[in-house]
Amino acid sequence: MKKKVIILGAAGRDFHDFNTYFRDNEDYEVICFTATQIPDISGRKYPSELAGKLYPNGIPIKDEKDLPNLIKENNADMVVFSYSDVTHEHVMHLASIAMANGACFRMLGPKYMTVKSEKPVIAVCAVRTGSGKSQVSRKIVELLKEKGVNAVAIRHPMPYGDLAKQAVQRFEKYDDLKKHECTIEEMEEYEPYIERNLVVYAGVDYEKILRKAEKEADIILWDGGNNDLPFYKPDLHIVVADPHRPGHELKYHPGEANFRMADVIIINKIGTAEKENINIVMDNIKKANPSAVVIKANSPVMLEKQDELKGKKVLVVEDGPTLTHGGMKYGAGFVAAEKLGLEIIDPRPFAVGSIKDTFNKFTHLTQILPAMGYGEKQIKELEETINKADCDAVIIGTPIDLARHIKINKPAHRVKYNLEEIGEPDLKQVLGKFLE
Repeated sequence: MKKKVIILGAAGRDFHDFNTYFRDNEDYEVICFTATQIPDISGRKYPSELAGKLYPNGIPIKDEKDLPNLIKENNADMVVFSYSDVTHEHVMHLASIAMANGACFRMLGPKYMTVKSEKPVIAVCAVRTGSGKSQVSRKIVELLKEKGVNAVAIRHPMPYGDLAKQAVQRFEKYDDLKKHECTIEEMEEYEPYIERNLVVYAGVDYEKILRKAEKEADIILWDGGNNDLPFYKPDLHIVVADPHRPGHELKYHPGEANFRMADVIIINKIGTAEKENINIVMDNIKKANPSAVVIKANSPVMLEKQDELKGKKVLVVEDGPTLTHGGMKYGAGFVAAEKLGLEIIDPRPFAVGSIKDTFNKFTHLTQILPAMGYGEKQIKELEETINKADCDAVIIGTPIDLARHIKINKPAHRVKYNLEEIGEPDLKQVLGKFLE
């Protein structure tokens, strides 16, 4: 008898776990995926083109809130947890729901879901969303380029559109963003590579993506999402920790697993973190992964045309996921505005539609606007919210130039940030050793 399975996901690792372990596995029947964290995913289907011969009708995607009924109605044997950036307590609540309704609860370990590459793999992961993976990944690719090594980046999935069309995506030019109908969340991750004349892949079927990328790469760089595990078996596993959220490295799933597996741990944002919080992270490294190489770093913020902002009232727009399921109360834009002593407005009175809903759901957000843009409608609502705001200027702390993608009716000032290591060891030394 086939075991009936429900996979809990958020349009990311759930699909990868299915593709690598369950897709052609005759021992299991995947009844459905569930969705959370990302809007407008439930109610769709994982298409038959990706689901394989055992699922000619595809696989439905349901709302995670319906889990108890889904287990009972389908007499499910097993619930598999397959998403990231949640507390250990959150995971165990879901385990309790599964068991209370008669199913067992499971998580796939790296042995079952990582794909082996023919090329060396450097994986960049984190303990939480918003720790600074992106600037670490970009710096690694640039350092390798300096050494004549062609690294191709593969980004963690963000398939929010037509899944069959998004199976394998390659981004090299700005036109590729339009071609693949990217959301703001996707552009935030791909555009910084394009700006630097680098290639980045993403999509849904990560074995197919890998095989294509291997044809043009000396080294594969896995650029992780949230605090998720790498999809490819890493030869060098680098994990970014955030002293602005001390202790989270041991409290969030699967960030703690990354923290314990890491070859190198980068403690980022040293310059803006309290010393006692840096020490908490250092102590946890000694307890959980004492053999890891530790790099200390900053992500200094640079604000465009800051002289024009003196005495101005500003709206701060930050990276959406960092603020929402990442739980941060501020980002790079807020840090830059506060440093200049600017008056930062409360964006909540001007929020419309789903942006208003976001503030109602994430009540810790008071002085910053998350750049939510998971679809065309939400992007329009973000634009309307910004343009309604009673302020003199907008500070954009997102990884992309938001003003290129929406029409802003006020002066917009972009914040940029790169990785700056403090002392030794540094990434150059780590990569030099790795290349040997």
